[in-house]
Amino acid sequence: MYPVELTTPMQQELTEHGFQSLETPEAVKTILDAKEGTVLVVINSVCGCAAAHARPAAKMALQNDKTPDKITTVFAGVQKEAVNEARRYMLPYPPSSPSIALFKEGRLVYFIERHHIEGKTAEIIANNLKQAFDEYC
Repeated sequence: MYPVELTTPMQQELTEHGFQSLETPEAVKTILDAKEGTVLVVINSVCGCAAAHARPAAKMALQNDKTPDKITTVFAGVQKEAVNEARRYMLPYPPSSPSIALFKEGRLVYFIERHHIEGKTAEIIANNLKQAFDEYC
């Protein structure tokens, strides 16, 4: 587990832009079991690719005509149980931090794994998310 004083600013980078932090398994279940509308889940991380690519991309993607009904985040290495619960919904994909998932009516419809984030610009990732929003939201 990472120290809260280290991760708080990283978490706030998303929550200050409207992302709901899902801090417990129950919170994850409530959002994803509702099977209503679209939900974006960003699995946040302390790594450099989360800071330089994933978080900025998630925020940029929201500057689109179509966006998810709910935008959420869980933090790997901080909210362990909530992250594990979120990952259950992301099967068959293996655990990946950072990663970004889009659900529609409770079904995983789009997923960006860490290896799709590393080495890509935030703009490229955001454009991929915008295309997914256009298709599913």
